[in-house]
Amino acid sequence: QVQLVESGGGLVQAGGSLRLSCAASGSIFSMNAMGWYRQAPGKQRELVARIVSGGSTNYADSVKGRFTISRDNAKNTVYLQMNSLKPDDTAVYYCNTASAYSPSMPWGQGTQVTVSS
Repeated sequence: QVQLVESGGGLVQAGGSLRLSCAASGSIFSMNAMGWYRQAPGKQRELVARIVSGGSTNYADSVKGRFTISRDNAKNTVYLQMNSLKPDDTAVYYCNTASAYSPSMPWGQGTQVTVSS
């Protein structure tokens, strides 16, 4: 059974940093681009960062230059380094596949990121 387990969220002041991790079980990791998505209260879930198996990355304009996505294929883990955090980054963060810039696996529980001003 494929599982996605996110961790690393928390409460941080504006300007601070957090590093999120997502462990994926099964074989999906090596075959797919992976992405970090987020959903803020009252808003739709959005893709903020994507990385393909070869390492190329894409970012939403809102996080470009502040967030860095990376992956460890040997550990089936994808990371999101978030720097210069803003209150607008407050959301539940999820990882999932992103081969067509959209998810294809059941969602995990996500990890809450709260940025205080």
